[in-house]
Amino acid sequence: MAANESAGAGPPPMPNSGETEKQEKEEKKEETLEEEKEEDKEEVKGGELLFCGCASWEHVNRKDTDTSNIVNQFKPVRLTSLSNIDITFIASGSASCHCVAVDVNGRCYTWGRNERGQLGHGDLVQRNSPTLVTALTRHVVLKAGAGRSHTVVITDDGASMAFGWNKHGQLGSGSLKEEFEKLPVRSLVTEVSQVFCGAEFTIWLSSVQGSSIVSAGLPQYGQLGHGTDNEYNSKEGSVRLVYEPQPRPRAIASLADKNITKAACGNNHSVAVDSEGFVYTWGFGGHGRLGHKEQKDEWTPRAVDLFQRKYVLPPNAVVAAGSAYSACTAAGGQLYMWGRVKPTGDNWMYPKPVTDLSGWNIRSLDCGNTSSVAAAENSCISWGTAVYGELGYGPTGPKSSASPKLIDSLEGMHVMRVACGVGHTLFVVDRTKAPDKYEKLETFTASEYTPAEEEPEKPSKGGAKGAAKAKQNAKKRKAASEPAAPEKKQRAKRAPRKKEVSESEEESKDESEEESEEDEEVSDTPKGRGNSTRGRGRGRGRGGVGDRGKIETKDVPTSATAKAEETAPKRGRGRPPRTQAEAPSADEAKSAKSDPPAKSGRGRGRPRKARGRDLVPLDHLLQSDWDLYYTGKVFFRSENKAFSLHFCLSTV
Repeated sequence: MAANESAGAGPPPMPNSGETEKQEKEEKKEETLEEEKEEDKEEVKGGELLFCGCASWEHVNRKDTDTSNIVNQFKPVRLTSLSNIDITFIASGSASCHCVAVDVNGRCYTWGRNERGQLGHGDLVQRNSPTLVTALTRHVVLKAGAGRSHTVVITDDGASMAFGWNKHGQLGSGSLKEEFEKLPVRSLVTEVSQVFCGAEFTIWLSSVQGSSIVSAGLPQYGQLGHGTDNEYNSKEGSVRLVYEPQPRPRAIASLADKNITKAACGNNHSVAVDSEGFVYTWGFGGHGRLGHKEQKDEWTPRAVDLFQRKYVLPPNAVVAAGSAYSACTAAGGQLYMWGRVKPTGDNWMYPKPVTDLSGWNIRSLDCGNTSSVAAAENSCISWGTAVYGELGYGPTGPKSSASPKLIDSLEGMHVMRVACGVGHTLFVVDRTKAPDKYEKLETFTASEYTPAEEEPEKPSKGGAKGAAKAKQNAKKRKAASEPAAPEKKQRAKRAPRKKEVSESEEESKDESEEESEEDEEVSDTPKGRGNSTRGRGRGRGRGGVGDRGKIETKDVPTSATAKAEETAPKRGRGRPPRTQAEAPSADEAKSAKSDPPAKSGRGRGRPRKARGRDLVPLDHLLQSDWDLYYTGKVFFRSENKAFSLHFCLSTV
């Protein structure tokens, strides 16, 4: 009976294959969470913050500045303001000119450029040394991310706080009302575990089911991963394209069924890794930074073929993204990179191994604007193109390196974490390991100078040309405002005339340049052409009503009249001489002196340069009997220079 019963029972039912896959995914998810907790425990230990690169934040990545005033640290140094403070997390970005550091007590420090409030201190004042963000002292900050002009932090309760530039909604607050948030505001994302910032967008990793990865900000190249760039014409009939910002964080639908555990952001592209070790990239595809063998923008996450087959990333893999390239570590300690890895040579259109680093156990990796840094074993390695000494080779070492090279001053030290920005690099080292090396590191104290608070200038119309023109005009305005000579008052009176210059000025530019050269050779005793106003145009002898517009030559001193009669009036430079048929008769010449001048000549409001025959000695003007009645302008000469003087005169 027992045998029959056992035979009749048959084999046990096979479990559903779908349920088995779910169980396996849940087990892997639990394993990854445990590994992350172990990593967090190691990070809580903290270490000393080191810095190298440019410490003159107002000059970083700007070509129109005086390089003699730039302070560079060519090898890693300790910062006085964070001395003996245990730092657990550091952040910067491939487009960032500011830094973020978090200590073991959850306090957040920021420093660097602050033109859009990205430091979170409630103002726009630059901080040259790490400064505590007092608005976050009641929160326990765990991690942070830094974009071009914004900063996002996450707290121990899974909340996200952001501050800085919010023009494109990159703070994730759900509102565009305030373009600059100088103090931290809450982002609309919950249960956040990690945060990453691109130039003008942000990505959060969340534990919410179906929303493991969330994005907000500028969608111009599809870097948000929502299948669109939100492009539209600025107005009907216009060819100008604009991109609708996305201030409200939104889950990436194509990755809703994936458990994203790691991510990184470049300037305009994103990289993510799921719990199974598959790599996804999307956003701007220039220079092959997405690794899909083509320079095509991807508006939704697309799996990288190489890491879909046999080179699946292990759980302890590290992923990073620079301005125009990406990188990750694979099994066996192999580092892969793709994109514009070097400033010269061909782009790497798909992931290629970096053979110089084969076999190294890389624990931390980050990519900046043009440099990369990796922490492996008891060494720190850097390579790329440096401008401010951000590779840390020292003042006597090479400025740049195309291949990975050891940082000698950190050799033998345990580097826990690295972070790269624009022109600078951050390190966190363990003080307890290699203490003799640690004591040899120099200490740097940043200057206390902070520029005055100024609102950022609005972008000039016309792109780069408009910005250059605006800077040129600003220099001219500054030069004009400086006191230079006693004739400043006279020049200030003449300045408004420039706004009324006619369009003929552009047509006669060459003529004016020739005249200015000849003006320098005018003799001290001017020949002047008397009081004739023919050809001067409006504002250079304008007549009034009746006798008000006339100045008779008999009231001018005899010496000036005699000199004026010695030379007959000419047509002026740049004009063809009159023929005999066109020459005016004696009656016409006489009437021309008494009648008001015609509105002709060099153009409306066009001031003509002073010439030798137009100059009237100033002493003659002062010796005459004049009354305030006639409006015009007179030229006089002083120390071999010609000047113009506005006057209101009338004969007595």
